[in-house]
Amino acid sequence: MDWKIELIFVPVTDVDRAADFYERIGFHRDHDHQVSDDLRFVQMTPPGSACSIAFGTGLGGGLAPGTQDSIQVVVPDADEALAHLRGLGVAAEGVDDQPWGRFVTFDDPDGNSWTLQQLRPWS
Repeated sequence: MDWKIELIFVPVTDVDRAADFYERIGFHRDHDHQVSDDLRFVQMTPPGSACSIAFGTGLGGGLAPGTQDSIQVVVPDADEALAHLRGLGVAAEGVDDQPWGRFVTFDDPDGNSWTLQQLRPWS
């Protein structure tokens, strides 16, 4: 039986600002539905990913905006990812070289932290 992670919630304070930010760094806006006055659902997917993020209003989720700090995304080249983000005006930190990978970190406008990892070649 396959288990596939397909959606991770990211808590935000301003849905439009978050959607604009993620779109600017290359995410695709898959869904943006205002279901009612109290419920809006936005789903966005990073390029090449099978897993999306979701945020909105009235969704719950249990996390306060700015507290999501456990999303890690694999990229082919950490230096290229860092240059891409900085070229878009995103304050990104890196490249942190470790024996298990090369890492770049950045925050969204609410302070949710992202880690980008370039995997080391496996022998």
